[in-house]
Amino acid sequence: MTAVSTKPAPAPAQMSRPLLARLPQPSRITPVLASVIPPVMILAVFLGLWEFLASGPAATLPPPSKVWADSYDLITDPFFDRGGLDKGLFWHLAASLQRVALGFAIAGIAGILTGLLIGTSPFAMRGLDPIFQVLRTVPPLAWLPLSLAAFREAQPSAIFVIFITSVWPIIINTAVGVRNVPQDYRNVAAVIRLRGPAFFWKIVLPAAAPYIFTGLRIGIGLSWLAIVAAEMLIGGVGIGFFVWDAWNSSNLSDIIVALVYVGLVGFALDRIVALAGRLATRGTAAA
Repeated sequence: MTAVSTKPAPAPAQMSRPLLARLPQPSRITPVLASVIPPVMILAVFLGLWEFLASGPAATLPPPSKVWADSYDLITDPFFDRGGLDKGLFWHLAASLQRVALGFAIAGIAGILTGLLIGTSPFAMRGLDPIFQVLRTVPPLAWLPLSLAAFREAQPSAIFVIFITSVWPIIINTAVGVRNVPQDYRNVAAVIRLRGPAFFWKIVLPAAAPYIFTGLRIGIGLSWLAIVAAEMLIGGVGIGFFVWDAWNSSNLSDIIVALVYVGLVGFALDRIVALAGRLATRGTAAA
């Protein structure tokens, strides 16, 4: 008589583990390709449609092929400097970024301090909030004549326009962040008798940081928009002046190239502020 084996059958997980180990694992570069391929495909379709629509006899804008041919030197050598205003796009962008850095830094400091005041003081909120809500609706270029009359020079006038344009979202978002500090945090601070500057540094600022960096991201975008528009009127070296000068010279290809650079730099500025926000808030700021 044949003996019946009493050895237990292998568990399903034990049977399937060797098979799973032999299956091909997904490549690490797959997420990268998933992020890169869609925008590249959309860009290729856009350029193809642009080339097709702008190649007709009635087209008023140059196709991509003509932009490349007309502005080849400008695209491949952005660092040339022939003296005066005849400079490559790098130097125009550098001049604009210097103005943006100064104006945005002043707006960031003033906006955060004012937002903290409004967020913590009901009297300041009732007194200043209506005034700020009115002033923030004034278009950026409407401030330019007043700034030119006050400062008498193009450089400080452009910096003031950047400041007055970007400061409002910083103030508003900072004030909202301070007012939305959880009550539990305030209760803990009261229990441990945390008051004055320590209360702001350890409770208010960490809790309001995501709101503050959201305002900074909006502000940097508005700063870049404002400087391009302001430089069209104040002249001198700058990407806004370059666009306006190219328009006066009827050089549409150079304008298109400059706008591409403007968009790329604006995107980079937004990403830099977003990265700073994630580092400062340990990932709680909006990306």
